[in-house]
Amino acid sequence: MTRLTTGLLLLPSRPAGELAALARHAEGLGYDGAWVADERFFREVYACLTLCALHTTRIRLGPCVTDPYSRHAALTAMAIATLDEISGGRAMLGIGAGVSGFRELGVNPQRSAVAIREAVELIRRLLAGQTVTVKGDLVSFHDGRLDFSPLRSRIPIYVASQRPAGCRVAGRVAEGAIMQGCVAEPLLRSFRERVHEGARQAGRDPATVELVARLNVCVADDRRAARDVMRPTIVRSLVAQRPDFFTFATAGLTLPDALREKVLALAYTHDPAPLRAVAGEVPDEFVDALTLTGSPEEMAGEVARLARAGISQIMIYPLAPDGRIETTIDRFQREVMPRAREALAARP
Repeated sequence: MTRLTTGLLLLPSRPAGELAALARHAEGLGYDGAWVADERFFREVYACLTLCALHTTRIRLGPCVTDPYSRHAALTAMAIATLDEISGGRAMLGIGAGVSGFRELGVNPQRSAVAIREAVELIRRLLAGQTVTVKGDLVSFHDGRLDFSPLRSRIPIYVASQRPAGCRVAGRVAEGAIMQGCVAEPLLRSFRERVHEGARQAGRDPATVELVARLNVCVADDRRAARDVMRPTIVRSLVAQRPDFFTFATAGLTLPDALREKVLALAYTHDPAPLRAVAGEVPDEFVDALTLTGSPEEMAGEVARLARAGISQIMIYPLAPDGRIETTIDRFQREVMPRAREALAARP
């Protein structure tokens, strides 16, 4: 059985020193990776990751996710190679379509699957020390190279996507594929099948592409309270996916008319106030399809199910009813994962 690993995703909404302390704490608990979101306009992701690297020794570190629009792929190659050097070979790169800040920056995110693929291919060549000229459909670079030798020429790259084309790109070019919210069985199945399809099309062994479930998690014995914590995050996901709400449709869910109208009127935001104003209308089924909530016993069974379906890393974005995300970070690693691994050992 493939080893089931754990990652911690942090939003740089708190001081960089606190993020570094959380990364160090996660390392002590046995988490395998610490990811920092590249979300506009919070603290700068690579500065935060550098501080995390200086306060840890083992845990892998990377952005989850950067995008191919707001930051040129060559600059991403430069940044991730620098982080890899600072951390002693512990960097990993998460790249996806992105959404935050595009309106403010005037970014037009066209054909995201093509942009991601072209960005990854350019990053690979630059990390390998090549001088590159390329004019892609969306990513271009003229006679350029990195002016230093990267510590590693093959830094692991993970492509994050919830849509079929992006998942196929992950299977085609990346070491790993990340999908947010793939808890419901139809989502999980679609994720796995599209990634494997892309790998086979590229002549790769699908088993070599790591499948990562990026999940909002709230470990709490009161599941009702845990679900209530999650509802605003579901609203944000709905806003990001309008007008087709692809993930929810794939899970077999249809938005109630009143909720749909309110979501369509919202702007994408991390401001909790407008999200909370709509959150009360989010049904439990929507929460359960995309997130993990409840007691360690309840959650462990879901984690084991995901692992049996091919997920090899659970990346958690921690939330808590009282706002103390440290509680979820601790309980997930100390209480949920041992139970999940016991379940897997008993019935692989």
